[in-house]
Amino acid sequence: MELTHRTILIVGGTSGIGRGLAQRFLAAGNTVIIGGRKPQPQEGLETVRIDVTDPDSILRARDEVLAAHPALDVVVTMSGVMLIEDLRDPAHLAAAETTIATNLLGTIRVIDAFTPHLIAHGSGTILTVSSGIAFLPFPLMPTYGASKAGVHAYTESLRAQLAGTGVEVAELVPPAVATAGQEKVNPAALPLDAYLDEVMELLAAEPTPHEILVKGVLMHRWAERDGTYADLVARRSQSLNTLPNRG
Repeated sequence: MELTHRTILIVGGTSGIGRGLAQRFLAAGNTVIIGGRKPQPQEGLETVRIDVTDPDSILRARDEVLAAHPALDVVVTMSGVMLIEDLRDPAHLAAAETTIATNLLGTIRVIDAFTPHLIAHGSGTILTVSSGIAFLPFPLMPTYGASKAGVHAYTESLRAQLAGTGVEVAELVPPAVATAGQEKVNPAALPLDAYLDEVMELLAAEPTPHEILVKGVLMHRWAERDGTYADLVARRSQSLNTLPNRG
């Protein structure tokens, strides 16, 4: 993937990995727009207000971005929520619905909004964001894993359907990264800068890899192939003891 002189929209780029990626793209010589529900001005980065759970908000953001940046040629779908759920409690359904609406439907809606422009442009990149948890569930966050598995499957089909249009499709598959307090609850979370170093190196490859897999996520991605899946899921299931009345 060419990493300079691009016009890049990162939906969900106002914090965490998304903001870090935006800053890396900016430093590489790109025009970068970050989108979020309450975007704050950031030096060198343009902003757009967008709520991926609101179809009208997505269309307004699309029109605003394309009016200002008709050369837009990269769309990154970073928006996501991670919510704990107790599947023994029917009240978990509200968290499940929020997760699907944001992580999966939000991704699909953003892609739908910008795909016609990219096809008409004749070239471009769509970068979706799934998770290592898409391939190795974390039972404390069941719908998060399901939503990210859905993003992976959708990305595969999107790539097949856009073949021949000049629009490439890649999938960023993060492991736990030390943002938003992750480092406090998961000592194994990768430092953000180290993670982004690997990501930028992988993105620069030609042709662009279908999946952007840093070393720290390989154990998740290939657990079934490597025969470690059942053992790793069992270990990760120990987190369920933190739920009420489970210890």
